Amino acid sequence: MNFLKYTLLSAGLFLAMSLSTAFAQGNEQQKAEYKIGDNWYGLPDAKIFQEDYDGPPVVGNHITKLPNVAPLEEGNQTHDIRMDIVAQEVEVAPDIRYKAWTFGGSVPGPVIHVRQGDKINFTMKNRSHEKVSVSQPAKGGSMFLEQLSNNNMQKPKAVAQPMMHSMDFHAGTVAANDKWQNVPPGMSIQFEWIANYPGVYIYHCGTPPVLQHMSMGQYGVVIVSPKEGYPTDEQVDKEFAVVQSEFYLKQKQTEEDSSLYEEGGEKPTSLYELDYDAAMKKQPTIVAFNGHQNAMMDNPLKVKKGDRVRLYMLNVGPTDVASTHVIGAIFDRVWYEGNIQNEWRGMQTVLLGASNGAVLEFIVPENGHYVLVDHEMADAEKGAKGLIVTENESK
Repeated sequence: MNFLKYTLLSAGLFLAMSLSTAFAQGNEQQKAEYKIGDNWYGLPDAKIFQEDYDGPPVVGNHITKLPNVAPLEEGNQTHDIRMDIVAQEVEVAPDIRYKAWTFGGSVPGPVIHVRQGDKINFTMKNRSHEKVSVSQPAKGGSMFLEQLSNNNMQKPKAVAQPMMHSMDFHAGTVAANDKWQNVPPGMSIQFEWIANYPGVYIYHCGTPPVLQHMSMGQYGVVIVSPKEGYPTDEQVDKEFAVVQSEFYLKQKQTEEDSSLYEEGGEKPTSLYELDYDAAMKKQPTIVAFNGHQNAMMDNPLKVKKGDRVRLYMLNVGPTDVASTHVIGAIFDRVWYEGNIQNEWRGMQTVLLGASNGAVLEFIVPENGHYVLVDHEMADAEKGAKGLIVTENESK
């Protein structure tokens, strides 16, 4: 099927799902929470509503920009999180820009860190129809926005691209037809979910065709730390979040947008667009860590000799497998999917399918350079590599 046909299919599915949801909500009583073991289920129905909100697109106390991970206080808590949908023109490789669909203004979206058993009150407004700037931190916004403005290789420029979108948290155990509803431009959704299981989880837009929405940039990572922590928590010296993802892009035939020219200069940059045929054929143009081909090459992760380093690693895909390896190190402790019961030892490479995550730990043996790489070498050549360097070494 071509791109237009998929877009029309998306609109038809949205209408059908909206009618079905409206009928269900009109005839079903509010759910009552219940507990099985330590897990909670049966949360209240999602609400789709209109709100007069034009504030920060990301709000919350434990939300950061890759590769940063916010520390958590002890015990369980309720997180009030807002993560709005905004369109941004972004750079994903030198001189390669495209108009992305994003959660919060970057590709990937923010890192959300919670603890097993925490409740998340989530609000999301579809602001794809308006230009929302994320170039400066906003009062009342999360630390993500400050980190984004301080160090953002994607150089975002606000654009408007009205489109229906949704949110699918893999960390949530809920009725998908209720919580993951499509949200039209200008409307908002609010729902609750409880982090019942520890792990490293993807979130992404679930509006059909999902391949289109994910390829356009709508994904990110939720880290759910185990209630009692990992056995090595007191030994870990540095921790980082790393997200691997694929970009399927082709150069636009016409480049008339004035934003193609750098501020104060004459040099034009290239504007690209989604190559849906390449996405269907699993032929990515770029495979990147943390949203840019050079994200971890120009800004290496800084460590020290003897450090125990923890990586919260997620392979978004949306289609390909990742063979995650650090040149010069062994993953001596691995928790597959981030679940404490899924422990491996002494791994040279950890295989992560599309949407799989893991907690990877290793010791930095000597001063020097270490390269995080997708050992599927075609992907490495397309950008899936990044530096980890000791602090006394230059890149």
